[in-house]
Amino acid sequence: MRCASPLSRRRFLRCSGAALFSGLSLPAAEPPRVPTVDEQIRKLAEGSPLSMEFRGRTAEELRTWQAGFAAKLHELLGPHQPPAEWKIELERSVDLGDHHREELILTAQGHPPLPVYLLLPRRKDDGPRAGVLALHGHGRYGYDPVAGREDRQGIAEAIQQSNYDYGRQLARRGYVVAVPCLTPFGRRLGDPAAYGQQDPCAVTFIRMMLLGKVLIAENLRDCLWALELLARHAQVDAKRLACVGLSYGGRLTMLTAAVEPRIRAAVVSGALNMMQERVGARYSCGAQVIPGLLQHGDVAEISSLIAPRYCLWEVGSRDGLISPKWAQTALDRLGRAYRAAGAEDHLQVDRFDGGHQWSGRLAYPLLENVLR
Repeated sequence: MRCASPLSRRRFLRCSGAALFSGLSLPAAEPPRVPTVDEQIRKLAEGSPLSMEFRGRTAEELRTWQAGFAAKLHELLGPHQPPAEWKIELERSVDLGDHHREELILTAQGHPPLPVYLLLPRRKDDGPRAGVLALHGHGRYGYDPVAGREDRQGIAEAIQQSNYDYGRQLARRGYVVAVPCLTPFGRRLGDPAAYGQQDPCAVTFIRMMLLGKVLIAENLRDCLWALELLARHAQVDAKRLACVGLSYGGRLTMLTAAVEPRIRAAVVSGALNMMQERVGARYSCGAQVIPGLLQHGDVAEISSLIAPRYCLWEVGSRDGLISPKWAQTALDRLGRAYRAAGAEDHLQVDRFDGGHQWSGRLAYPLLENVLR
């Protein structure tokens, strides 16, 4: 349409209307498909940048990469340092024959109180012992099964199902063992019924994020706090420390060992997964989330910070929470770091016949060898 000048009001309206609608196309036979949020997230997960994946070959390249990735990890986590000083309140002390259990509460200004079981083996010599930080997984019982609290309802069944009393097993083997109760589990959860059908991990993560806190960083701080309790104990040789854990305890074992070089050996049980894998499903466990991680790396990169120290991964043949494909992906990337460090034999895997449970088959000989 041609619009001559000057325009009459009628012609102006005709011209402006034509211009207004000239950019619109007729309705398509099939409108564009709008992806669901699940499809969108899956696509984003598949294309995760992982911009800091280690691809070097030498020990020097590894050390340089570790310094850079560790700095990024600390940035993503935010504050997670334990208090320098604290008070210890003894709730109860129990003699169990082959070991002694102290039920402690650690308190420090600016931090929530931390419940810890300290398991002390019956002394056979006067020398200091190796110390092991034993971390629990998900579940309503928190730290009770790991410490072997069979005097409490439901604990014996939990232990039998997952060989879950590895803290007690370690104390019986002569180690001083610290077992902290993490958030939001056990006595720190309160009444599980208050959450209804909601996942306490997801709810706690969201609420803490609004307050500027990351749930896994809060738990990392408490793990480091319990480790420091061990390192300062009169019966412990601070140069002989290890960390072990099942499931979520395995995830935090990996993370704690990654940021704490004093840990000489880590045993990660039931946690050989990748977050890239997890976020591709309808995943809700906020207790394991490090915001922004997949922009830079994944579980394999965090674990590579442990190299060249010893790290044993326990994988049950019937563990439905571990994907063989993703487990191998993680091990391949981990193996690259350990090869660069010249310490391939320090990365070990216990592929045992079992489900989502603690094995100990290779873990106990490894700890004996490294911590003796």
